[in-house]
Amino acid sequence: MDEDSRFEAVRSRDARFDGAFFFGVRTTGIYCRPSCPALTPKRRNVRFFATAAAAQGSGFRACRRCRPDAVPGSADWNVRADVVGRAVRLIGDGVVDREGVAGLAARLGYSARQVQRQLTAELGAGPVALARAQRAHTARVLTQTTELPITEIAFASGFASVRQFNDTIRAVYAATPSELRAAAPQRDLRTATPAATGIPLRLAHRGPYRAGPVFDLLAAEAVAGVDEVTGAPGRRVHRRTLRLPHGTGVAAVHERARTSRAAPGAHPGGWLDARLHLTDPRDLTTAVQRLRRLFDLDADPWAVDERLGADPRLAPLVAARPGLRSPGAADPDELAVRALVGPAVAGRLVRAHGKPLDTPHGGLTHLFPEPAVLAEALPHGTLGALTAALADGRLRLDPGADRDSAEAALLAVPGMDAATAATVRTRALGDPDVAPPGTDLPDSWRPWRSYALHHLRAAGELETP
Repeated sequence: MDEDSRFEAVRSRDARFDGAFFFGVRTTGIYCRPSCPALTPKRRNVRFFATAAAAQGSGFRACRRCRPDAVPGSADWNVRADVVGRAVRLIGDGVVDREGVAGLAARLGYSARQVQRQLTAELGAGPVALARAQRAHTARVLTQTTELPITEIAFASGFASVRQFNDTIRAVYAATPSELRAAAPQRDLRTATPAATGIPLRLAHRGPYRAGPVFDLLAAEAVAGVDEVTGAPGRRVHRRTLRLPHGTGVAAVHERARTSRAAPGAHPGGWLDARLHLTDPRDLTTAVQRLRRLFDLDADPWAVDERLGADPRLAPLVAARPGLRSPGAADPDELAVRALVGPAVAGRLVRAHGKPLDTPHGGLTHLFPEPAVLAEALPHGTLGALTAALADGRLRLDPGADRDSAEAALLAVPGMDAATAATVRTRALGDPDVAPPGTDLPDSWRPWRSYALHHLRAAGELETP
């Protein structure tokens, strides 16, 4: 998009572009999402930015009306397999906070200087600035939804000091942490039920969201003790355990998608209600990003539906299910093992080798076994070879993994079949354009062939693997 096209999106408050770019208003010093309901500024006063971090780096603070820090991520990072796309996914997973820029660069196979240069050239901000913007958002969520002391929130959000935390919050939100907390809706923790504790979240998405097929899939592949889907269709809840860098978590995500208000003629998005129980609040950012990948919340349904809806075979399927998603994985290594062995065997692995939660949450009792544990306990066969490759790093499925290299490493595992490798590439690596072996998918469906397969399966034209 050129700047004139972007301004037209701003003037029409078009939510299709929320997260794709941001705009700052010179006269107010505020930056917003394209769908902001405030009075449209004059064109000469507007600057455009590829990321919230770039807007913050130019001295703009976040709008209090449209909360631009809460938009879905750009759908580009789902599609792109280059170093910039991989870097953004890793930053979203919290790698810079845990390992620094040097750790990020090492995972990507580039020098820190090369990563800095490429990110700045394309996004207007380097890895530190992108991580800082993410920390500010995490801090706002913790400040407004928990009773944690402000000092604890500073370090839980990834800041190196309370002073750095205070300075960043003032710069981004034009408010002190205490003022942010005072402005949040208050809840009475004395009367809260156990189900209402934890951190409440709105997991934003753009455009329509077809939740039913996602929850159908999660219900069909649920593994007792690790994840479950409960409730009646349309009002189901998916709950699962999470292994996180600093501790463990339990997540609950509700099926019913809620729609954001939008101006007449605009294209609203919405959100899924969720709640997180974490043993360590430092894991909030990572947990949220893993849920976003699981539920494919950063997709661009308009781009997908426009391309696939132009095909005569798919047009009626797309019209019947707008916003159909291609679910990912909350834990890529776990997904690879489950794709290989199936739910029944996975359940036996959990009972025999899974780590029990310190405090069970209803039917959720265990974390899925780590690859190293399975490789030692069951060293033989394809499962042993797969878990050994995951444990020693010969096979990487993290958000920054190169998809082609990962698939080659998968296929090098003795006994690994191409269909399972394709499933892992689609789900664990979030590739939107996978054509499994034996399927004849036209090139005109690129780069959304993974979504096309979900449409065919939902219509009963293709079996679920």
